[in-house]
Amino acid sequence: MSIAIPFIAFLLVGAIAAYHRLRLPVWAALTATALVACWLLGANGTATLVAAFVTALIAVPLLLPQFRLPFITKPLLGFYTKILPPLSETERVALEAGTVGFEGELFSGKPDWNVLLNQAKPTLSADEQAFLDGPTEELCRMINDWEITHVHADLTPPVWEFIKKNKFFGMIVPKEYGGLGFSALGNHKVIQKLASISSVVSSTVGVPNSLGPAELLLHYGTQEQKDYYLPRLADGREVPCFGLTGPWAGSDATSIPDYGIVTTGEWNGARVVGVKLTFDKRYITLAPVATLIGLAFRMYDPDGLIGDQKDIGITLALLPRDTAGVEIGRRHFPLNSPFQNGPIHGREVFIPLSQLIGGEAYAGKGWQMLVECLSIGRSITLPSTASGGAKMAAVVTGAYARIRKQFGLSVGRFEGVEEALARIAGNAYAASALAEASAAAVARGELPAVPSTISKYHCTEMGREAAQDAMDIHGGKGIILGPKNYLGRGWQASPIAITVEGANIMTRSLMIFGQGAILCHPWVLKEMKAATLPDPDERLREFDKNLFGHIGFAISNAVRSWWYGVVNARLGAAPGDSYTRRYYRKLNRYSAALALMADTSMLLLGGKLKFKESLSGRLGDVLSHLYIVSAMLKRYEDQGRPVSDQPLLAWSVHNSVHKIEIAFSAALRNFPIRPVGWLLWMLVFPWGRRAQAPSDRLGHKTASLLMSPNEARDRLAHGIFMTPTENNPAGRINSYLQKAILAEPVERKFLKALKNSDIEAHDFASQLDEGVREGWITADERRQLEELREMTIDTISVDDFDSEELRSAGYRNLQHDSRAAA
Repeated sequence: MSIAIPFIAFLLVGAIAAYHRLRLPVWAALTATALVACWLLGANGTATLVAAFVTALIAVPLLLPQFRLPFITKPLLGFYTKILPPLSETERVALEAGTVGFEGELFSGKPDWNVLLNQAKPTLSADEQAFLDGPTEELCRMINDWEITHVHADLTPPVWEFIKKNKFFGMIVPKEYGGLGFSALGNHKVIQKLASISSVVSSTVGVPNSLGPAELLLHYGTQEQKDYYLPRLADGREVPCFGLTGPWAGSDATSIPDYGIVTTGEWNGARVVGVKLTFDKRYITLAPVATLIGLAFRMYDPDGLIGDQKDIGITLALLPRDTAGVEIGRRHFPLNSPFQNGPIHGREVFIPLSQLIGGEAYAGKGWQMLVECLSIGRSITLPSTASGGAKMAAVVTGAYARIRKQFGLSVGRFEGVEEALARIAGNAYAASALAEASAAAVARGELPAVPSTISKYHCTEMGREAAQDAMDIHGGKGIILGPKNYLGRGWQASPIAITVEGANIMTRSLMIFGQGAILCHPWVLKEMKAATLPDPDERLREFDKNLFGHIGFAISNAVRSWWYGVVNARLGAAPGDSYTRRYYRKLNRYSAALALMADTSMLLLGGKLKFKESLSGRLGDVLSHLYIVSAMLKRYEDQGRPVSDQPLLAWSVHNSVHKIEIAFSAALRNFPIRPVGWLLWMLVFPWGRRAQAPSDRLGHKTASLLMSPNEARDRLAHGIFMTPTENNPAGRINSYLQKAILAEPVERKFLKALKNSDIEAHDFASQLDEGVREGWITADERRQLEELREMTIDTISVDDFDSEELRSAGYRNLQHDSRAAA
């Protein structure tokens, strides 16, 4: 036998063991068995002995703890502590605040899909569904977005009253405190529906149910605080806001200069110990109308009135609006989206310690409180708003593209428009699945730190892209503002969601992979904690266990990544049916490659990795799209694998897979250590990049789903407000689709006959008269064409105004004063 056979056996057994993640003793036993078999079958004796010696050289030291710990693990622990990146207090708290769900499997290189597929199907309670069908539907019928955004620059008084009366501000407040007690899923569905008619209303309702006094009180408030404030927040007697961001501290919230000095002062006629606050906040949603202000500040106790610690740290407090010294500034005006937003100021504002959220016991724990609650709020309000807007854009743009005709064809039949329609459909499908997945994670009791950042970033980006494509297709209909416009304000407001709750640039380049690489990795956080244990013996033992688990994990992912690349993810165990199994296999491949890239980057770059934001952002893109595809597949399974949804699923998966490979490619081509990048390329892309963007044929199928009534379109539209009311032009246009399609054969017949005739009538009514007289169409068909004309006019018409109507009240007052002075 060939001299190479023992070495081939050695490598093959090692690769199989690594692929299946067999334990070291099992690998050693299998390798020994294979080498004995080679020797018995006549393999070269010297080669067999060399292979056996290499096996023993690896296995024996590693299998003997008395050798491994002092001579291998201890030096590696010393090296590890040197390269361990220093964590700021902000980063440390953020890492410790979240929980890990299925996203941890995506970092494993070998996802256990049962963890995902065995999760209960997200389902609304009877009360939540009744609220959606009742008060939420009624509120949507009341909303006139043009009046809100142009006439009042605010919600109308009846809308404000309805929101408070029906406890929209108290969705997350438990029933025992007078609230609705909705789950995160119920909260998501309400916000999504409101966003499909008005982002101003969805923001107004969303913020009190997101990061703010109610959420913080539920988790940390004293019983006295809960008993007093939660009922008032639930029924609208109190309108809350939360002051975190200031001119000098946005993303780096722990560096806020706002401060409070522990001292004594007067409160309700008594002399008490409290805090004297000085603060300057801006961009605070609901501040101009708030009656209860949540405030983040840094607390100091220079005189030791409550303990020995001078710098107590970030602390949270509740300030009634009428507290002496509190100054609510004038309103900000964010991109013509007039949700209530503005600055808050205060200088030496005294409050007692009882106004600290959670009381004195939670002084200094504010950043941890905020991070834990932010992972909840970030999972719901902005993703739900983006999802509602994207779904509305998909449905109404599909109807518009079918009804609107140019050159005798529906504009949706042009390939350029089809491309945009397919993107809208795919983005709406993905965004709605992602928003529901993150809300469902919260509803299961998770604190989804990583999924919340993925959901916030990608839902808002997909929402912005869907809005842009919808504007392109609508053309003049989209840019002329007025009561008939249902896209313009959403397009104007789309950058707002991009910038808040963690600007998207920062979220992508720092947070998604930065948190995920440590929090979701099966070994890294364990190693970090082991390396900081105080007892030397325990530190060495724990580090040893996690280190060699990590080494085996890394070898396994290298093998799995290369193998899946060689077979292009066409082989391997995977769940799903014959249609979706290929998608799960692709995710298996990219999960292994992500784990390999993460390990290599952390090992070789150490603490410098956090400053390699381009690399971090690209690996974050990989993790994000793995999670997005997982969310889509889960929903597809939950909905019973509907065949009619397959074009939407396929387009969205191909789009994500293409973006995953682009991100990997960019990360590898720009890897800071070039030879390592070349080696990783051979493991990740042994045949080069193969994934392609969705094909034109698939795009055609996807776009066509939006332009005709079908079950897939109905599922995509589920949960948004499409009732054809006077104040909902999008709903009206959507309602015309069925009738417009039925009229198309009659229209084609009539136009063909008209073109071949020599009649001289030019106006539409006269042409119809001639058509009936000549027998081209019947009287019923004439009425059908008249109705089609009316629907088309409503679909394409835009608004116009007298110049005086567009002048601001301030300008008119100035003109009035000038005339009076003259």
